[in-house]
Amino acid sequence: MRLVDTSVWIEWLTASPLGIKLAAELPDRAQWLVPTIVQLELAKWLAREVGGDQADRVIAFTETCIVADLDTPTALSAAELCGKHKLATADAIVYATALTRGADLLTCDRHFEHLPRVHFIPKSRN
Repeated sequence: MRLVDTSVWIEWLTASPLGIKLAAELPDRAQWLVPTIVQLELAKWLAREVGGDQADRVIAFTETCIVADLDTPTALSAAELCGKHKLATADAIVYATALTRGADLLTCDRHFEHLPRVHFIPKSRN
């Protein structure tokens, strides 16, 4: 199972050069883990950047994947990870969700780079 971080979603949805590269790393829907915090982040970004029908289609797509609600064990794990790895709350929830569900995390956000079970693909510095 693979959790796709919001950073990867945005690159993929905009079909950026990195997004095209990342497409090969995306799992089948049956193995694609989507935390509700990622749905929130995507909904905010989509409302700001594309609006309307396209936003609805993307959120509908997320619902065909494995949606992970924030439960108590994940919240407690996230709290611990905030301190241990100095992660922001949303990032800690994303990482904790991956760990508690036995998934790896696909991201292009550097603050996850050296953490276990993370598949980090850096953004270009060009």
